[in-house]
Amino acid sequence: MDALTLLHNRTSTPALQAPAPTPEQLDVMYRAALRAPDHACLRPWRFIEVAGDDLDALGEVFVAASAAVCDGGLSDEKAAKMRRMPHRAPMIIVAVATLHTHPKVPEIEQVITAGCAAQAVVQAAYAQGLGAMWRTGDLAFNQHVMDALGLASHEKLIGFIYIGTPMAQKGVPAAQWAENVTQWQPKV
Repeated sequence: MDALTLLHNRTSTPALQAPAPTPEQLDVMYRAALRAPDHACLRPWRFIEVAGDDLDALGEVFVAASAAVCDGGLSDEKAAKMRRMPHRAPMIIVAVATLHTHPKVPEIEQVITAGCAAQAVVQAAYAQGLGAMWRTGDLAFNQHVMDALGLASHEKLIGFIYIGTPMAQKGVPAAQWAENVTQWQPKV
């Protein structure tokens, strides 16, 4: 697949099934992440793979995290939903921004770099015939979830990349870029 076809046609794929990416496919995805724009080559990101029985364990983390912030307790229905969430794909790649103190690279640049690295993973998955869905939601910002995943105080969870084999091919929605682009007119 050529680069422009990839960039113009990749869409999020919410319906995913086994198999998960192979080690060879993961290698391609992580090598793509290394090409993210990265001021000072800090590599301010890391990825955590969750698959197999660990998806069950992550579901329990989601239940505990949701229960901790739910006034009046968590209903059985909501707990069951939290347990099912990780099973929307055979693998989740948790994208983490690992922030460094640097005199020339502010935190915002490092978070953007981590986001670019995560997007490169998603695009490399698509280029190999896989599907991916980058999700966040309240759980991505929940301290219990971050602690359970082993994030340090200088790290931020920037997304859960659900990844696997697409159940169906999704059409590419029509898009127009003109409304997002303006020409700067200097005030003289």
